[in-house]
Amino acid sequence: MKKLIAGIALFGTFALASAQTITFDKTTFDYGDVKPNSEGTRFFTVTNTGDKPLVLSNVKASCGCTTPEFSTDPIMPGKSAKIKVGYNTGINGPFNKMIEVFSNDPANSRTVIYIKGNVDANAPEVAAAPAVAPAAPAAPANAKAARKAARHAKKVAAAK
Repeated sequence: MKKLIAGIALFGTFALASAQTITFDKTTFDYGDVKPNSEGTRFFTVTNTGDKPLVLSNVKASCGCTTPEFSTDPIMPGKSAKIKVGYNTGINGPFNKMIEVFSNDPANSRTVIYIKGNVDANAPEVAAAPAVAPAAPAAPANAKAARKAARHAKKVAAAK
C-alpha cells in the first residue's frame, strides 16, 4: 500500500513538473500621452516556457473600448506569439484597462495584463508607432495612411 501511495505521489510530481507555462514580455503596456484618434494598437508577446504546447483559449477586455485579438493555434515549447490589443484613442483622458488571458497553463490559467496611458490633444506628435508589429502584408487601412502621409510630405516639400 505504501508503494502504491508513493508511486501516485511520484507520478503527480512528474505531471506537474512537465507542463505548458505562459510568460509575457511585459504585463503592462504604457502608451504614455497620445493624441486623440492616434494609432491605438499595441502588442504583447506571449512565450511558452514549458515543455508542452500552450493554448490561449480566450482573451477578454474589461470594456468595449479595448479590443484584443489572438490566435488559438498552439504555441509550441520555446516559441512565442503576439496578442494584439487595440484601444479607442477617440476617448479623451487617462485610461487604465485590464485584459484577461485564459490558457491551459495549469498554474496560471487566468493571467491579467494591462494597458494604460492618457489621450490628450496637447500630447507631442509621435513620428513612429512605439509598437512592433509582426511582419504582415500591408492592409488597406495602412495603404490609405501611407498615401495620406505621402501627400502631406509632397505639400511640405512644395511649400519650401
